[in-house]
Amino acid sequence: MGEHEPDGGRKVAEAAKGASGRKSRKTASAGAGGAGSAKKTASARKAAAEKKAAPARKAAAAKKAPGRTAAAKKTTGKTTSAKKTTAKKTTTKKAAPISKARPPKKVTIAPPKATVALGEVAPARTVAPEPPKGESRTALVRRARRINRELAEVFPYAHPELDFENPFQLLVATVLSAQTTDLRVNQTTPALFAKYPTPEDLAAANPEEVEEILRPTGFFRAKTKSVMGLSKALVEEFGGQVPGRLDDLVKLPGVGRKTAFVVLGNAFGHPGITVDTHFQRLVRRWRWTEETDPDKIEAAVGALFPKSDWTDLSHHVIWHGRRICHARKPACGACPIAPLCPAYGEGETDPEKAKKLLKYEKGGFPGQRLRPPQAYLEAGGKPAPPLGATG
Repeated sequence: MGEHEPDGGRKVAEAAKGASGRKSRKTASAGAGGAGSAKKTASARKAAAEKKAAPARKAAAAKKAPGRTAAAKKTTGKTTSAKKTTAKKTTTKKAAPISKARPPKKVTIAPPKATVALGEVAPARTVAPEPPKGESRTALVRRARRINRELAEVFPYAHPELDFENPFQLLVATVLSAQTTDLRVNQTTPALFAKYPTPEDLAAANPEEVEEILRPTGFFRAKTKSVMGLSKALVEEFGGQVPGRLDDLVKLPGVGRKTAFVVLGNAFGHPGITVDTHFQRLVRRWRWTEETDPDKIEAAVGALFPKSDWTDLSHHVIWHGRRICHARKPACGACPIAPLCPAYGEGETDPEKAKKLLKYEKGGFPGQRLRPPQAYLEAGGKPAPPLGATG
């Protein structure tokens, strides 16, 4: 046991010595760290002091060198203006295509005050070239019927402008009126009826003699064939009498719906619409219908009026077309229904010039009948001259 004591003592002494050495190193390290920290704090304080002194130094430098500061400002201003100029140029270049484009048309709308002021002044006599796009069926019917009433006041003596004494003469005269004037037919039929007064006489006639009589009406060979053919049909199928039914009339040679309605309306008193060239032109001009087929026009216009008006309506429209509303030069300035007409302005609108375009009794010229009704003569109408007469 005793032999081991010196070794243990040495060990204890070495351990104590090592511990004190470690303590002294830590203390030294701590001391060094504290010194470093103190150095950092001193440098931070120095930097803060310099930061505070910087404005004062700058102000002093500015006072010493004012010229340099002004130059710097000028340079800065130039740079700024250069930037603005560049920006403007860039904007202009980008906007160039817009400036070249044609600007849209400006729509000027009169203010409420201007509208009221204009309303107090009497407006010029103008009519819209087209009816309102939204014209209702009721509005169309009213406008169409008003036109017919106005024309009835202008032409109270309107009548068929073919001379006739019985249904047979009216039937033949209507067939002959195709592609010619009623006046020419009226100048031709006296000689025809004087030689062939009945269907039996005309059915048995010499075709060459009939052709010679009908030559002035044009297309005389075809017309000779038609009038002789219908005369023969009347003799063979209807006992020499003109039938009063549409279905029977249209079966006759050369007789269509137009001819049939002329005969039914004026010889038998049965209402019918006569769709001739004048009638077709005017009802489309008035926007009553856009149809071009005669049968469809007849149906469309017939739906706008009571059946009892159909015959007189035909006379009013045809008379207006022959005397005032011509195909090429309508006398718009002398038209009694101008405010109701959507085609106003297609013809002459000056009243004095328009009067010169009027035909027949409206223009002081003879009518188309050699033997017109008494009412027409009392209204100032003049009978037409016979064939071959001058003046």
